[in-house]
Amino acid sequence: MNKIIPSITVPIIKKGVTSKVILSDELKGKKIIIFGVPGAFTPTCSEKHMPSYLKLHKQFIDKGIDDIYCLSVNDDYVMKAWLLNYTDGDKIIGIADGNGDISKNLELLVDKTKNYMGMRSARFAMVVTDNIYNEIIIEKTGEYIKTSAESLFEKI
Repeated sequence: MNKIIPSITVPIIKKGVTSKVILSDELKGKKIIIFGVPGAFTPTCSEKHMPSYLKLHKQFIDKGIDDIYCLSVNDDYVMKAWLLNYTDGDKIIGIADGNGDISKNLELLVDKTKNYMGMRSARFAMVVTDNIYNEIIIEKTGEYIKTSAESLFEKI
């Protein structure tokens, strides 16, 4: 069963510039990857997840992917600073789901209050074609296996 990206307004960060867009309008007519992380600047997200997509960016583009987006339940200021923290961070487009609206709509919002992080996105990855996705790959809490760029690349 195909699923549709929601029409929710959210800040996105492209090459250090933030703008508020309706996500479904942004993704219309594109084949993209969205990967989600529990938090910008957190260890696994910063040291493994984001770097894996930066490393394979060109290979994904060569396979027909138009853009790669990273979603996090962080505000746009934190998301922008995190992307700018990488020398090649402008290859990834940030989705600052600060209120968790997209994560909630996609049933990816998880309670991380025991770790003093509040509500966050689950770690996930998906391929979206013209706002339609067939599968969301979701990691178990504390794991980083199935949603790496390397793992997703094998599925494309």
